[in-house]
Amino acid sequence: MTSSDLFSLNGKIACVTGASSGLGRYAAKFLAEQGAQVIGVARREEHLNDWRRETSGQTSAVAWDIADRSRIPDLAEAIAKPFGAPDILVHAAGINTRETADDVTPEGWDITMSINLTAPFFLSQQFVPSMKAKNWGRIVNFASLQTFRAFPGGIAYGAAKAGVGQMTRAMAECWSKHGINANAIGPGFFKTGLTAAVFDDPERAERNAVQTCIGRNGEMSDMDGPLLFLCSDASAYVTGQVLMVDGGFTAK
Repeated sequence: MTSSDLFSLNGKIACVTGASSGLGRYAAKFLAEQGAQVIGVARREEHLNDWRRETSGQTSAVAWDIADRSRIPDLAEAIAKPFGAPDILVHAAGINTRETADDVTPEGWDITMSINLTAPFFLSQQFVPSMKAKNWGRIVNFASLQTFRAFPGGIAYGAAKAGVGQMTRAMAECWSKHGINANAIGPGFFKTGLTAAVFDDPERAERNAVQTCIGRNGEMSDMDGPLLFLCSDASAYVTGQVLMVDGGFTAK
């Protein structure tokens, strides 16, 4: 296998949740431009349509609320309809209610767990049989700085993202012997809708940049290499890992 084959996504089918905005939208666009057939999933149909218009390659969109666990089988059916069952799942959808520990509501807790932790597991479970049949699959979960660090106002989000780290390891333990590798990307501070509160305060954003080893916050293109690596044959012997794409924030 040549080096270009190692990183090729030609002929692969990828599903990206959270494809209407932020890192999910960027991931969906990037994977399509690398040759994968991409199904983008998100609640906001108009934003999914915008993503498709700006993206080259073969794409399809499914407007869906992934927080409804009871309808995950129906969602899986809708995802598989355009191109077939996906070989690659990128779980980029996320929510952070930013409720402090004293103020966490049952509703805030439940929606945080549903989107960040529950949906990635049960949606992956739906496609494991087809991945087993091919003896090939890639699951890329989205972890966080809060997988390892406690931030103010982040108890529900942090608990969910810590769960993503352990879920990733458990997925790998169960499914990697069938050719299904499960890993997670842990983004540092990237300017997205989810981190708007951080970047709306330039001083706070600069403090975060200084805390990295590299000395800056993330740019969208910093996701290219990690995504391509974890979604391709290049990561054939890598599973159960959380790859922090954070400029060394968690190394200090």
